Amino acid sequence: MRFLIFSLLLFWGQAAASNYQLGAGDQIQITVYGESDLSSQIKIDKSGIISFPFLPDIAVVGLTVKNLENTIANGLRGDYLIDPQVTVSIVMYRPFFIHGQVKRPGGYPFQEDLTLDKAIAIAGGLAARASKSSWNITRLVNGKKMVFEANVASAILPDDIIEIEQSFF
Repeated sequence: MRFLIFSLLLFWGQAAASNYQLGAGDQIQITVYGESDLSSQIKIDKSGIISFPFLPDIAVVGLTVKNLENTIANGLRGDYLIDPQVTVSIVMYRPFFIHGQVKRPGGYPFQEDLTLDKAIAIAGGLAARASKSSWNITRLVNGKKMVFEANVASAILPDDIIEIEQSFF
């Protein structure tokens, strides 16, 4: 059963990385090829809405980078540009959070290919009383909070909350 949960968590983490959905706190770079005045760097605020020249406000929360590229390109096509080439890249991801029995609990900037062992290292390592196996990840999946048992190889995503329990021995 543990292997199944671990496999699902690992698979979900890999699938989510390729279909990463933008959210409040992400910082993105929008580039329109050949149109430097339309290129900008934007931090997505709590409203989840961004402004872009010549277009109405865009709700970006839940969109993938590819969705946003298409939305902007389609909006600029015709009236403004014949064939706009738009790229969107993530400059900085929203943070993940780790608390419990680590040396420096708190929120940290997400890094690609982040696993639980790397997250623990970023937080200064395990505290002296930390459990070596009772670790959980709380993640929002399809709008619902889910808690997964985790191990050192578990994938960490932005907005994940990692809980390192205390050992009783």
